[in-house]
Formats: sequence, C-alpha cells, structure tokens
Amino acid sequence: MFLCPMWAKTTKTAMADSPDKRQPVNFPGSKKTVFLRGPAGMLECVVDSPEPADELPATIVLCHPHPQHGGTMHNKVVTILERSMRELGLHTIRFNFRGVGESEGEYDEGYGETDDLFAVTEWVRHSRPDDELWLGGFSFGSYITLRGAQNLKLGQLISIAPPVTRFEFTEFQQPECPWLVVQGDEDEVVRYEDVAKWVECCVPKPDFLVMEQAGHFFHRRLMDLRGLLKNGVRPNLPVKTA
Repeated sequence: MFLCPMWAKTTKTAMADSPDKRQPVNFPGSKKTVFLRGPAGMLECVVDSPEPADELPATIVLCHPHPQHGGTMHNKVVTILERSMRELGLHTIRFNFRGVGESEGEYDEGYGETDDLFAVTEWVRHSRPDDELWLGGFSFGSYITLRGAQNLKLGQLISIAPPVTRFEFTEFQQPECPWLVVQGDEDEVVRYEDVAKWVECCVPKPDFLVMEQAGHFFHRRLMDLRGLLKNGVRPNLPVKTA
C-alpha cells in the first residue's frame, strides 16, 4: 500500500476559483467530477450512477487510451463504454491518468498509471464496499486494466482494442473473472490478426467479439459498440439486491 500525499490547504479565495479537490468520502449519487488522492498527486475523475430502478451492486472503473497520444477519460469509446455499463445498472468512474487533464504527475510508462488505477479502486472499495468491482479499458487502458487485474478480485474485465504487440500482454496470467475482448476487424492501430492470434493463445480464452468494418476508434459505429458491449456482459451481471 502506497502512502498518499496530504491534500494541500488553500485559501477560501483560491477554492472559489478552482475545483474542489478534497477527496469525497462517499460515492456521489449523480454525475460529478471528483478528485482522488493518487501516488503522484490528485487524480481527476468523473463518477456517475444508474437510474435507481436499474441499480445493481457493481461499480466499473474505466481506463483511457495512451496519455502521450491524446488519450483522456473523455475519449468517445471510453464514454460509450461508461454509458453502456451505466444503462445496465452499474455505477461508473472514469479518470485521467497522471499528467492528463487536471490529474497531477507525469507519464510513467504504464507502471505509475497502474498505481493510479489501484488508488481509484481502493477508493471504490471503501465508498461502495458491497459492490462487485469491474474494470474496463480501451487501447492503452486495456493494458493497464489487465495489469491491475493481476492483483484485484473482479467481477468482469472488458478489453477494447488491446494493443497486444505494443505492450507485454503475454507476461500476465489470465484473470479469474469473466473477460470480454472487443476488436474491430479494420483497426488501423491495433491489427485484428494480432489480437486474434493472442486470444487464441490465452488459456482460458476470453469471450472474443469482433465488430466488422470497425476501425480503432469505432467511428460511426459507437452505437453498435454500445449494444455489443451490453449484450457481451449481460450474462455476468450481479443479481439485483432487494
């Protein structure tokens, strides 16, 4: 367990001109930007909750594409993943890795970013202790979530367009939870053939869903991706509590 830096005190005037960066104790009941303490400073996050009638005992943490290539938590694939899971009844939290947006720190080649993920999941565990923990990531984010899955008990892992030839995906053990991998067959960044070959070598194999005529960012296919994601994880949803 790393030691988190103490939140620096500011004056009332400064607080009026900047976001409230005090870490919340509880998970907000509606969409809200919050800041969580990470190992390199504060992490900018957006949390949201499903409609009360749809609520399930699960929270998903979402990770975005590569910070050095324009990746942020506002990426459209990340936001459609968030929307699809929230519509199924999950609470959601997406966040900017260190050095992105208003998150403090600097890029750390995946190592520090994994620690950022652990900081967020630790807060989720404390704020929603009875929920299943799910992870979802797009591109670089799928690498970070698979790294995190080595040390976390999960209800579901979702990997979209995993860059299997750019990072050492083969060095990890397979997660013990249900695992969904989604790939476009016309991906210009992550070749479909490379992902298919990697999936074939996984033991046990993840559920592998291929979207035809879809590129890396799923342009003009986001609504199709939304439906595919929802159908892909629906069998693994936790039982609704009374």
